Parts: sequence; C-alpha cells; structure tokens
Amino acid sequence: MKTQILKKMMPLTVAILGISGAFATTAMQSAAASSTAQRTGYLLNNQGNCDVEVNCSDTPSDFVCRAGITSGPQAFGKDSSDNCTEILYRP
Repeated sequence: MKTQILKKMMPLTVAILGISGAFATTAMQSAAASSTAQRTGYLLNNQGNCDVEVNCSDTPSDFVCRAGITSGPQAFGKDSSDNCTEILYRP
C-alpha cells in the first residue's frame, strides 16, 4: 500500500518542486536586475563642471534624476569622454 501511494505522489511532488524552483529563479533574476540599475549622477556647477554626486538609476521611469526628490537641478550621467550628457532617472 505504501508503495502505491509513493508511486502516485512522486510525480506530483516533483512537479511542485520544479514549479517553485522556477519561480524562485525568476525572483532572483529580477532582484539582481534592479540592483545593477544604480548609477551615479552628477550635477553641473556654475562653470559647467560635473562635480556633485547624486544617486540615480539608468532604468527609464517617468521622472528624471534631480538634486531634490522632485525639484532642483537635473543630474546627468557621464559618457565615455567624461561629459555630463546622459539622462538618468530617479531610482
């Protein structure tokens, strides 16, 4: 009797473990993707130099990265030649 129950329950157990493993893997991938989106933005000073660092993100959203949460000067990311031209977003 135990053998029959074990044989009938084994495929269901494997399916449940497989599905839960797939969800766990997907959750870990999305968590890793969101943590890599952080970028350092820079504010332009009066001379046009990028010197003040601000935490920003390169993941597009509705709001650009600014010194304040919703107001203040816009922060930019540096390109390959250290010019502050890349648009960054609020994290």
